[in-house]
Amino acid sequence: CVKVKQLIVQRARKSFQTGKTKPLEFRVHQLKNLLRFITEKRRNIADAVKKDLGKSEHGTELFETLGLEGEINLAIENLMEWAAPRPVEKNLLTISDEVYIQPEPLGLVLIIGAWNYPWAVTLQPLVGAIAAGNAAIIKPSEVSSYSAKAMEELLPLYLDKDLYPVVTGGVLETQELLKQKFDHIFYTGSSAVGRLVMEAASHHLTPVTLELGGKSPCYIDKNCDITVACRRITWGKFVNCGQTCIAPDYILCEPSIQSTVVEEIRKCIKEFYTDNPKSFEDYGRIINQRHFKRIMALMDGSTVALGGDSDESQCYIEPTVLKDVTSESKVMREEIFGPLLPIITVSGVDEAIQFINEREKPLVVYVFSHEKKLIKRVIAETSSGALLANDCLVHFTVSALPFGGVGNSGMGCYHGRHTFDQLSHLRSCLIKQLKMEGVNSMRYPPHTAKKMSWARFFLLKQVNMGRLRRTVLLAMLAGLAAFAVQVTSVPNSPNKSYIRQLNWR
Repeated sequence: CVKVKQLIVQRARKSFQTGKTKPLEFRVHQLKNLLRFITEKRRNIADAVKKDLGKSEHGTELFETLGLEGEINLAIENLMEWAAPRPVEKNLLTISDEVYIQPEPLGLVLIIGAWNYPWAVTLQPLVGAIAAGNAAIIKPSEVSSYSAKAMEELLPLYLDKDLYPVVTGGVLETQELLKQKFDHIFYTGSSAVGRLVMEAASHHLTPVTLELGGKSPCYIDKNCDITVACRRITWGKFVNCGQTCIAPDYILCEPSIQSTVVEEIRKCIKEFYTDNPKSFEDYGRIINQRHFKRIMALMDGSTVALGGDSDESQCYIEPTVLKDVTSESKVMREEIFGPLLPIITVSGVDEAIQFINEREKPLVVYVFSHEKKLIKRVIAETSSGALLANDCLVHFTVSALPFGGVGNSGMGCYHGRHTFDQLSHLRSCLIKQLKMEGVNSMRYPPHTAKKMSWARFFLLKQVNMGRLRRTVLLAMLAGLAAFAVQVTSVPNSPNKSYIRQLNWR
């Protein structure tokens, strides 16, 4: 097994070193094949996710494949622009030189996926890896075993088998992979495993992108539209049975609105999942019994305000709200990653901000309020991977926004161009001419006061070439206008009658 993993990694690196991935045409072709894979194997993907997580076909399309299609199309349409040299500002010493940033492939990337969205969070980084010209080893989570098996069997039918192999297996297989040398490791999962990935990567000085999680707080201002707020929170919390890294982990609100919040969430659960969520096709299941037991144990010591029903044989936990929860409650010790929603009461936004800042930096801070001043204050006085006001989850759909955590919730980011940049080396390029040696001589010894004065001027004076070009163009237009005025104002000018004819026409 170890030997096989080594051979797969070596084959992928050797294939990359042939330069096969450098042409943009090759990258676009692979991206189009990936898009074709999603289109043609949509039913296989939905069947695998149904077996893993109990998710409906429409749920799989909405939360797994639609976003992937968007990312692939975006990369295909913009790849030429993303991969092009990027001009930068010059100083006076380099004003006549070529100065730019050239994105280039990193090499061999290891992508370790997660089980909660086994296709989206595994293949979205792959889109960026292909677009950036890398080879990639794809390691789907063994926990979502049906999706992992389908990916292993079907993806090689569409992508280059040497450059983009799928490697399956459990913890031991992942550990063996991490012993190999990669040029970047992209991991999505828990903070605990993220630390192990980072430790393994340090042996080869391999950079990492860690997409982790944490307890994302959700503050509800008492003066907001609580009905709409609870509707959006209910959707964001219980979609995929709460197994979403950016789900609202807990609610912060004032005691005066706690009962209203509970009642509004009750109405929304009934609307979204009927009176019997257990039999409703769009309400999924916990991934396995180990996670089921972990989630059920988190309720110990808390008061169930609504829900609480469960069935271990089906890994089913009803959408559940816990009230009067404190910071010491068991449910507040770790990321829930399930359909439990604790409510913690605070005196107002001041205490809410303090509560958030006393804990690890979350992946998202959610705030519901009509007051922009309050929202801006939460932005200014907290830190998180993202902040979303008056909705849940939807920032994930905006490809222009970098998606990622900070501190304990992760490092690095992706989506759209951000994935391309994350998995590229942005190489600094300066092409000088063998001229102007008189100016260059200021950097050679001996260093005199006069030389240092000129060096300060040439090195510290930045030149914005775009602004300089606009200034020159404006000067030329002004000169042309002045010339035209001068010609038309001279009596009996030979050009005057001609200019009049032009004006008449």
